[in-house]
Amino acid sequence: MQLYRLLTAVDEGDAFCRKVTRALNDGWTLYGSPTISVDPTTGKTICAQGVTKVQDGHYSEKERLSQQTGKGDG
Repeated sequence: MQLYRLLTAVDEGDAFCRKVTRALNDGWTLYGSPTISVDPTTGKTICAQGVTKVQDGHYSEKERLSQQTGKGDG
């Protein structure tokens, strides 16, 4: 099965880069280009990056991604 996640974080310090780096080191692959937007109410910049991972098994909408990958919150 192929899994997809959209990683997001407020652009403060290196939190977003660390989140993406963690995913890459857990076997995820970058998907598409990163994007940024500004929250109009807070003025904070939000970063996003899609990632995919090929995993043995069959995808189930009834299970969280974390259960299907065996790692952290999905």
